[in-house]
Amino acid sequence: MADTPVPATTPNGLSKPATPRPKNVLFIIADDMGTRLGTYGAPVATPNIDAFAHTGVQFNRAYTQYPWCGPSRASFLTGTRPDTTRVFNLATPFRRALPDIQTLPQYFRTNGYFTARVGKVFHQGVPGDIGTSGPDDPQSWDEVVNPRGRDKDAENGKLHNNTPGIPYGGAMTWLADEGADTEQTDGKVATAAIELLKNHANKDQPFFLAVGFYRPHVPEVAPKKYFSLYPLSKMKLANESPASLAAVPDYTKAWTPDNLGMSPLQQREMIRAYFAATSFMDAQVGRVLNELKRLGHDKDTIVVFIGDHGYLLGEHGQWMKNILWEEADRVPMIIRAPGVSVANGKSPRTVEMLDLYPTLTDLAGLQPYSRNEGKSLEPLLRQPDASWNRPAFSQIRGGRSVRTERWRYTEWEDGKLGNELYDLTTDPEQHHNLAQDPRFASVVAQLKATLPQASIGKRPAPSHYDKIHACIGGYASGAQSSAEGNAAVRNGRGGGAGSGAESVVGLKVCEQIDP
Repeated sequence: MADTPVPATTPNGLSKPATPRPKNVLFIIADDMGTRLGTYGAPVATPNIDAFAHTGVQFNRAYTQYPWCGPSRASFLTGTRPDTTRVFNLATPFRRALPDIQTLPQYFRTNGYFTARVGKVFHQGVPGDIGTSGPDDPQSWDEVVNPRGRDKDAENGKLHNNTPGIPYGGAMTWLADEGADTEQTDGKVATAAIELLKNHANKDQPFFLAVGFYRPHVPEVAPKKYFSLYPLSKMKLANESPASLAAVPDYTKAWTPDNLGMSPLQQREMIRAYFAATSFMDAQVGRVLNELKRLGHDKDTIVVFIGDHGYLLGEHGQWMKNILWEEADRVPMIIRAPGVSVANGKSPRTVEMLDLYPTLTDLAGLQPYSRNEGKSLEPLLRQPDASWNRPAFSQIRGGRSVRTERWRYTEWEDGKLGNELYDLTTDPEQHHNLAQDPRFASVVAQLKATLPQASIGKRPAPSHYDKIHACIGGYASGAQSSAEGNAAVRNGRGGGAGSGAESVVGLKVCEQIDP
């Protein structure tokens, strides 16, 4: 469809330019996807996302507000901070605190867009909610597709489980699967998205299509050909040593012991599986983007690619997310806005996922939504290195963190439990905590003053994983399941482990055993 319709006429017979058709939006989310992509410098084959990055602006310092699926998505899809959504776990619905909030897709729907979702957009437990809507937000969508592929059934005795005792969705599990890409859930997500594009792209009504891929969330299931890209012997472990691991305070961890007790070989298996699942997901992103171009709508569609939070693969001895480290909080964010964004742009500015909502309404020419707590990134799409002095804030239970272009400062229990300061320009792996160094006292004071004043609450002790007895050590964490968390697990929405009480919901808890 042409971007500008045939001009109308005025009462005196003269033609007048018609209002251009509003831009479409294609919003792509990858689950548990940190910046381990080729375009971000990682040794992972992601040719389709890399090529897409060359056509738009890649944000090199983009951060989630809460590095856990449910809270993160509740935040960026409502345009509000976790302190506003009151979503700090995988079970609390954001509409409990915000019953009348208009979500990002709902706002576009209210403004005349056809809105559709394929796969995981709002939180779903993986793999429990695959093939269902899970705890979705029905008023956000005109149409919903919940694909289910062969990977959903792979848990039935097929998976390699490097952490027995932790349920699927949190366990370090993987499978080099048989079958074609299109038999997997993410392959079906891409197929359904392509069908929606075919059916709606050429209609008069603009569309907002959200496409949520499930990989590389565990279980890491992908066709064998993607595993063959990564010889096991060439997988490099995280750059940690006994000394660096010993320096990590317990309150910064989600798990003990370090590396969940996995051997170096098992760690390499998980790194390879994460890479393979990422390459598989990238291929499905490529299918969707190729169809958009084939239909001729790459020139009138705003396209966003993001992960919902980062993911650790052994850094600091930790695996998964829900921790205030760079690897858990930093996300890929790439935006192409026809007529606005520069090509092959790389922005060094510190931005938040919270900024996505006002950015998209701005780019689409909609009135700003008054309840947004972020800021439009439109100036950085035009000039990626433009002046920008906003830091990024992330939080989890018991901890808050602020990130600037140089520093990360974190406080635990409002500083009573401890604090951390890292200079990311000289110490990107965050091995040297400068918070107690008198030379950086002014930096600590300055960054501390930026943190919200609301109390962050208590920090739960890390969950103790006992690989020998295949259980989570309640004696180590003292954690108790919450009623909400138990209900989530019963409904198949555990969605992965995190830290503290919520992380052990539904897990096999060890009997009293001497550590």
